[in-house]
Amino acid sequence: MTTLSRPHRPVAERAALMVPIGLLIAATVWGQPAAGRLLALDVAAGAAAWLLLALVPARPVLATLLMDALAAVSPAATPAATVGTLHTAMRRPLRLAVAVGAAGVAAHAARWPVRPTPGLSWGWWLVLIAVAHAALVGWGTLHQARAALIASLRERAARAEAEQHARVAEARGLERARIAREMHDVLAHRLSLLATFAGALEYRPDAPPEQLAKAAGVVRDGAHQALGELRDVLTVLRAAGDGAEPDGPQPVLADLPALLDEARAAGTPVELAGGVEDAAGLPPTLSRTVYRVIQEGLTNARKHAPGAPVRVALAGRPGDGLTVELTNPLTGGTAALPGSGTGLVGVAERVRLAGGAAEHGAAGGAFRLAARLPFPAAER
Repeated sequence: MTTLSRPHRPVAERAALMVPIGLLIAATVWGQPAAGRLLALDVAAGAAAWLLLALVPARPVLATLLMDALAAVSPAATPAATVGTLHTAMRRPLRLAVAVGAAGVAAHAARWPVRPTPGLSWGWWLVLIAVAHAALVGWGTLHQARAALIASLRERAARAEAEQHARVAEARGLERARIAREMHDVLAHRLSLLATFAGALEYRPDAPPEQLAKAAGVVRDGAHQALGELRDVLTVLRAAGDGAEPDGPQPVLADLPALLDEARAAGTPVELAGGVEDAAGLPPTLSRTVYRVIQEGLTNARKHAPGAPVRVALAGRPGDGLTVELTNPLTGGTAALPGSGTGLVGVAERVRLAGGAAEHGAAGGAFRLAARLPFPAAER
């Protein structure tokens, strides 16, 4: 509907100008004490000025100057000329509007010797036309400034809305990436344990029944735990969709002994060296990041070097930072499990978001994963 109405805007604008101004011109001609040639001049000048009103929306300066020329010889052109001055001030720069207003004052002042207004001196006439044209220019300039302000506010609102949409989209992307890392950290660790015990059942069918039953029980318990952790991850996903924090507790550094026991039970010898001073004072986000780094390191070792020993070294104290390092030989006892290759990338991104740096790679026949994180000193 807006598109259809646009072509009719100039027509409606011209009609809004020409109809009332035409009535004013007619009233002016009717009220003039003129006859004969002067009456014919007023009628002709008024008609010409009325027709020139059609040019005001597109060419306000030219139309107004022509109407001022007509107003210099006939008062019938004055209503149209004043409207032209107002439109010029509303649509053109102030300097040009002042020049057109001055031309209008000069035209009306020049008409006085030929067509004086009864009961009014030339001085007062000059004051009145100067004040009237100044008011027209001021009114039009104020209207133009107000329109510019409204346009600026609309543009700023549109820009702020676009920036808000961009921030929301970025936040959603970061949240999806965080959830993807959380799913990988939780499920990859648990499923790799299941794959290890399932492989033992497959390759050792001649094992004693007690060991087979124990391995099957571990697989069953691991499956139940994986399902529970999957529910936790889905809870995180739903909470992220609602813009809320997850309600369930997330693993932290205090849960490290249970994680190491799981790895040892799956056949990965794990040695823990060092420790963290004031571990209870670790911020929850930092503590969870350290846990995830160690969890991913153990998962990576179990996938690519199954059965190989892993050394976990921790060091840190408030104010000095915290380091975690995992090393394991590159060879293992059984076939390696497939991996997506994104676990270490996710760990590096998680560490980076926590304000630290991570590195990993093979050197000297061993694989090393190391991360350094800030450990702020406790406030006093």
